[in-house]
Amino acid sequence: MEARLDAAVTEGRIWNLHGLVVLRNDRLVLEHYFDGADRARGIGDLGRVSFKPDTLHDLRSCSKSIVGLLYGIALQQGKVPPPQAPLFSAFPEYADLADKDGRDRLTIEHVLTMTMGTDWDETSLIYSDPRNSETAMDAAADRYRYVLERRVVEPPGAHWTYCGGATALLARLIAKGSGQTLHDFAREHLFDPLGLGPTEWAGGPDGEPFAASGARMSVRDLARIGQMMLHGGQVAGRGVVPADWVKRCTTPFVSADEIRRYGYQWFVLDIGFGKPKGWAIGRLERMWTAQGEGGQRLFVIPALQLVIAITAGNYMQADQWMPPTRVLREVVLASIVER
Repeated sequence: MEARLDAAVTEGRIWNLHGLVVLRNDRLVLEHYFDGADRARGIGDLGRVSFKPDTLHDLRSCSKSIVGLLYGIALQQGKVPPPQAPLFSAFPEYADLADKDGRDRLTIEHVLTMTMGTDWDETSLIYSDPRNSETAMDAAADRYRYVLERRVVEPPGAHWTYCGGATALLARLIAKGSGQTLHDFAREHLFDPLGLGPTEWAGGPDGEPFAASGARMSVRDLARIGQMMLHGGQVAGRGVVPADWVKRCTTPFVSADEIRRYGYQWFVLDIGFGKPKGWAIGRLERMWTAQGEGGQRLFVIPALQLVIAITAGNYMQADQWMPPTRVLREVVLASIVER
């Protein structure tokens, strides 16, 4: 596996990786770190960084999947409303918006699955464009009102639209229900029980977190989250995330595109496996994945007892998906096939 990685990097098929951890059957089978330029959400350029096992790294939109897990923990504690609850019953402070444009049909589950049906676009415009919906939300005087007042343009539940605003609403409900900041709640109820090292969660000038993209941790710790998912939300026999919630997060509710489907803040897809290099379909295996801008990835393949955590620096690049995909297929899966 190490030789395949070295060859792919040397030949330029994989570029700008920062960290890689691969676990199989709860054993570390590959760990590699690189040097490279990096950026941090809310800070900007960090210059050239020599990455190490304890170096913190932006997770970008992998943060969404962590918020999805946190919501399940808060729900078990009775601190947030269930998925079937009307959305605006959880936000009485915005009652003036509830009966407009069909918003009264929105539920928490529509938020969890990004099927709110509201006018939102953060994919056709780059994040540095102020017209990007997530960028506009972060700049708004009240980011939650900004999300909740978007027009309903199609029936809730009908289609998936990538929406950092949905994650922001979930995080706000966690904070309201727990009386803690998002990061403090995450630290106490997820990160510390998993034995993670230092973590950060970036936020805006308004003091609110970048829920959808602000988490920072080491790539080792990202892999530990994947390992916990493999074990149905448990660590060393102790339940951290309810098992039924892990199942909801990783059960496809809606198609995201022609390849990916979406659960509760997690992507789900079936990956072809079992032929040389992992490209041709031998058999299909279910994969759960958290995905972040720049090439951040957490891949979990339960049937193979496999976890792959990747951090990278391909921010704002159209081909940023290629390095993590090639790590998955050409380095890891190809090595497993040939064993």
